[in-house]
Amino acid sequence: MSRYTGPKNRIARRFGANIFGKARNPLLHKPNPAGMHGAKHKKKSDYGVLMEEQQKLKAIYGMMSRKQLLKAYKTALKQPGNTDHNLLSILESRLDNIVYRLRFAPTIFAAQQLVSHGHILINGKKVNRKSFKVTPGMIISLRDKAQKMVIVKASQEATTREIPTYLELENPSLGKMITVPQYDQISLPVVVNISHVCEFLAHAS
Repeated sequence: MSRYTGPKNRIARRFGANIFGKARNPLLHKPNPAGMHGAKHKKKSDYGVLMEEQQKLKAIYGMMSRKQLLKAYKTALKQPGNTDHNLLSILESRLDNIVYRLRFAPTIFAAQQLVSHGHILINGKKVNRKSFKVTPGMIISLRDKAQKMVIVKASQEATTREIPTYLELENPSLGKMITVPQYDQISLPVVVNISHVCEFLAHAS
C-alpha cells in the first residue's frame, strides 16, 4: 500500500496554507513557495488554474493519486444531484479521512498509517484499506494497542480541531458516522474550487 513520503512543507508553502494541519506551521518562517522566485506570482494558464485546484484537493486528502481522484469523480458522476458536492462527500467518507476527522490522528498521513497498520476497527472488524468508504451507522474505533500510542493520545487531547457534525464521538476512541457528509458540513484547510476540479477531471477521463 503506497504512502506519500515527499516534501510536505514545500507543498504547504506552495498553496500558502498549513494544508496538512501540522502542529508546527511550515508557513511561520517561510511563507513563500520554494525556489529563488517563490515570492513572485506568475500568471497561470486556464489549464494551470484547473490543475492547481485538483492538486490542492489531492493534497488535502493525503496526496491522493490522480487515478484515485478520477475514480472518485466517475463515481460522483453516476450519483444523482450535484457532481461537485458528490465528489467532496465521497472523499470525505474515506476511512483515512474519518480517522483524522475523529482526532484519532494528528494529520491525514498519521491517519493513513493507523489504517494501513491495522489499528482501526469498523463495527468491531479490522479494516486496513484507507480508501474504504464509511457509511452512516458505521462505528469507527481504535484497537487497544493504538489507544496507548503517544501520537494518538496527543491528538485526542487536542481541542483545536472541531469534529464535523456528520460524525459523533462517543468516547475518545470510538466514533460513529451519523449522516452522509454534506457540502456545507465539510471544512477544508484551504479554499478549493471543486467545479474547477471536476472540469479538469472531465477532460482527463
